[in-house]
Amino acid sequence: MSEEIIYIAGGCLWGVQAFMKTVPGVVLTEAGRANGTTNTLDGDYDGYAECVKVTFDSNKTSVSKLMEDFFLIIDPYSLNQQGIDVGEKYRTGVYSKNPKHLEQAEAFINKRTDKDKIMVEVQPLTNYIRSADEHQDYLDRHPNDYCHIPHDVMRKYK
Repeated sequence: MSEEIIYIAGGCLWGVQAFMKTVPGVVLTEAGRANGTTNTLDGDYDGYAECVKVTFDSNKTSVSKLMEDFFLIIDPYSLNQQGIDVGEKYRTGVYSKNPKHLEQAEAFINKRTDKDKIMVEVQPLTNYIRSADEHQDYLDRHPNDYCHIPHDVMRKYK
């Protein structure tokens, strides 16, 4: 197995994690915060995006395929909002420490005919903090809670 890590922000992390862990080739997910300016979960908002750390087997999937799945669960034209969740922390983005991942994500977007309307940021990961335990696999424990991802999409790989 060849494990790689990419960070995906698609609005509320509960739904993103619940979906991404069902995607073929994904071996592990973790709810967290990407690219904030502090290393704490406490205090004022520090510019982070709610995200999911996605560990995937690059022998079974690719960044391009993960991007296809990611675009199924977001409104890529929405800035700082997914569903009823509004604010900078709910922005859409793809982050990585691996420049090749960022190149592949950009290439995916640039191949689209609607690329000029897409609000998904693609940036190097500068900071990551794991979310509190209560947010890990949240929808597994609270399946009837709000999620911006339609049920039929959420069940694509189940």
